[in-house]
Amino acid sequence: MEDGRRPTSYDVARIAGVSQSAVSRCFAPNASIAPAKRELILKVAAEIGYKPNALAQALISKRTNIVAVIIAARTNLYYPEVLAEVGARLSEKDFRVLLFALSQESEVDGVLDQIWRHSVDGVISAARLSTAQVAQFAEHRVPVVLYNRVASGAASVRCDSGEGERDLVGRLLAAGHRRFGLISGPLDNYVGEERRSAALMALSMAGITEVPEVRGDFTYESGHAAMAELHARGCEAIIAVNDMMAIGAMDAARIDLGLSVPQDLSIVGFDGSGASRLGAYDLTTVRQPVRRMTEAAIELLIKRIEDASAPPEQRLFSGQMEAGSSARIAVEGY
Repeated sequence: MEDGRRPTSYDVARIAGVSQSAVSRCFAPNASIAPAKRELILKVAAEIGYKPNALAQALISKRTNIVAVIIAARTNLYYPEVLAEVGARLSEKDFRVLLFALSQESEVDGVLDQIWRHSVDGVISAARLSTAQVAQFAEHRVPVVLYNRVASGAASVRCDSGEGERDLVGRLLAAGHRRFGLISGPLDNYVGEERRSAALMALSMAGITEVPEVRGDFTYESGHAAMAELHARGCEAIIAVNDMMAIGAMDAARIDLGLSVPQDLSIVGFDGSGASRLGAYDLTTVRQPVRRMTEAAIELLIKRIEDASAPPEQRLFSGQMEAGSSARIAVEGY
């Protein structure tokens, strides 16, 4: 404006010769307004540099267009890629992300009060929620979708970790492996425990019940440290419940123990993270369909934002086997 002040919706209305409510409707999602009037208002707004105030729009629409995302910072080092997808897909829908990063999944209670205070439109949680916590979301009328988690009464999107682990174990068994070791994750992590249980069950079904196990925390360092103990216990095939621990184990095997991978030792992971595709590792793993899972999570959340009575759907996606050079496995017909 010529007087140096910030232009308002009233300025747009005055110059365009329309009501202020028409300006508000023009910038409100899904509001009804004649095309010619919308075009005029947008033209005037651009000429004087008017930008709608998000807080004012929130008061009118009763929506903040903010989605909270809960993640456990050390749950799985694959989640930075997941978070990037979530942010990009929400931005396409004109939502902004409010991030809550936990050190452990069990710390969810500590952020719930903050979520209620920020009046978010909905939540995507990549951390486990109890039945009681899901009930709190319902009480506060905040829709929630779980990402790679599941809870009674909550909508969820997840990769079938059990199917993926069974496939990995089956291929390792078919290639002749019999002495297995397991690098599992933290006890409070749903995905890690799901993968651990599936791998142990598949091995048990094949008559292999003695499986040395070392718990890690999904980091490279914990996978590296686990390798020495598992090698000392005679393991010839290492199953890590995520890629980063598998990569740590590979480096320990090759550099510290002088082993050849996969000639002396097979190592597999799970996730399909960017690091797993690096030529130095070429990890055998199961890739999660992150983009499709993210799109489904956002679709379910928006459906529940727009219709609070929408049922809590659960969508399950299959992972994609990536047969790298870190393991001797049966590729076909096993």
